[in-house]
Amino acid sequence: MSTFVPTMTFHPQPQPGTPTPWAFPAPTRSVLANGLTVLHCNRPGQQLVAVDVLVDAPLAAEPTELEGVATVLARALNEGTDTLTAEEFAGELERAGATLDANADHPCIRVALEVPVSRLERGLTLLADALRSPALPEDEIERLVANRLDEIVHEQANPARRAAKALHAELFDSADRLSRPRAGSAESVKRIDRAAVKAFYDAHVRPSTASVVVVGDLTGVDLPALLESTLGSWSGDRAEPSKAAPVTADDSARVVIVDRPGAVQTQLLIGRIGPDRHDPAWAAQVLGTYCLGGTLTSRLDKVLREEKGYTYGVRAFAQPLRSAADGSGRALLAISGSVDTASTAPALADTWTILRTLAAEGLTDAEREEAVQYLVGVAPLRYETAGSVASTLADQVEQHLADDFQAEVYRQMAVLSTQAATDAVVSGFLPERLVTVLVGDASVIGEQVRELGIGEVTVISS
Repeated sequence: MSTFVPTMTFHPQPQPGTPTPWAFPAPTRSVLANGLTVLHCNRPGQQLVAVDVLVDAPLAAEPTELEGVATVLARALNEGTDTLTAEEFAGELERAGATLDANADHPCIRVALEVPVSRLERGLTLLADALRSPALPEDEIERLVANRLDEIVHEQANPARRAAKALHAELFDSADRLSRPRAGSAESVKRIDRAAVKAFYDAHVRPSTASVVVVGDLTGVDLPALLESTLGSWSGDRAEPSKAAPVTADDSARVVIVDRPGAVQTQLLIGRIGPDRHDPAWAAQVLGTYCLGGTLTSRLDKVLREEKGYTYGVRAFAQPLRSAADGSGRALLAISGSVDTASTAPALADTWTILRTLAAEGLTDAEREEAVQYLVGVAPLRYETAGSVASTLADQVEQHLADDFQAEVYRQMAVLSTQAATDAVVSGFLPERLVTVLVGDASVIGEQVRELGIGEVTVISS
């Protein structure tokens, strides 16, 4: 009897192809007849189109006694129009497969629409109606005000939100809008009514100072004609764009403890102001900050989480505040996390040791390489969706940056030296210029924190 020996046929092993060069998408600019600035970017295959509108209604323009009115207006933009009730408007969005969201921040109000390209005309029509003739119904305004007042109660109870509120109040002069909550305080929000919202809308919502970003598969779409027939119907008086005031802050070293008697954890927020995206050192700042606290393998986490077990995670970040083309804008540089109450002082001591060691010894080439591999290497994945591209392009418009800014940042990070990243993060996180906010039990942590000598300690009630 013969023995059958099976054979297998192996196909040739696939060979890698030539990598395709990638760069952040470059937009095309135009202006509609009503003065609306348009940036569009064709992304074949992305059937969900993202549309971001930036309305020149900065928080600094709010009446002081009515702070929060921009937020209420933003939330009211999808509560109906002159021809559709709130329920009808929501139904039309749903039938178009679209979502419409809006929020107010220091530079502007941003309205974001996502809609399938097959229903782009309907989506843009609804967006245009929301901007051109929002109903701003009195009962909905009252509901939104009530919701915001409820949010404030929860924000006071949230340690991270409470820490952010305290840090901004400590860093910035009380006359600066940056020192106060973006969506208003209880005292200001409770004064907001329909008349106040309508007055803010009339004063600031106009196409001549606004911009729209459109990103998606626009193949075969006559976008100029479509925009003129939809957003082109939005009209308003011509006006000069608003100008952001320079950002200044007192970031001399000090500690503020927001007292939470009985708290079992302490929320940490350590920060100061630093360069924003107009500064030539921004790319190096991003790279160095990532090495300090951008990931689980960063220096802060290696010590505070892995070696000492103080925390589930600590992060360092740079968040632009107000930005201006003249370079007078700034970013908030911060370290954020939480630790168990007993570990508060040891965690702070180790954080200062990490910062001083970083200044003395610098980053390693391996740290720099790992950061570049992630920040630059993951970029093509990060911008796979139209929404992510539109959001970044809108950020560039909002912060008065060049259209190729993000592409240039990635180019710079790929070639930056370890020394450049070190210099940026060391100058950004100077221990003697850090304001520390702790939300925790002052009776337990107060004396130990004073003994650290990282700044005068003040205790405030929660």
